[in-house]
Amino acid sequence: MPNIKSAAKRVRQTEVRTLRNRALKSRVKTFRKKLATAVAEKQKEAAEATLRELFAAADKAAKKNVLQKNTVARYKSSGARLVATLG
Repeated sequence: MPNIKSAAKRVRQTEVRTLRNRALKSRVKTFRKKLATAVAEKQKEAAEATLRELFAAADKAAKKNVLQKNTVARYKSSGARLVATLG
């Protein structure tokens, strides 16, 4: 437990930021899973829609420094390759 008032505030801020970051990461993970499911079930239109959502969520996470830009680039590239396999 912090003894200093400012340290206590930093703890509170960290908790809020952690929750926000976790939500953003979870959103990206969810879209990656949905995309994999749609591709496995050969649903081209659903996969393309999910890919757009994945791109948006991943870019927002990168913009807010929750995910590194190279990680986001890898997610986007692998997602696009998955959708391309549907033809």
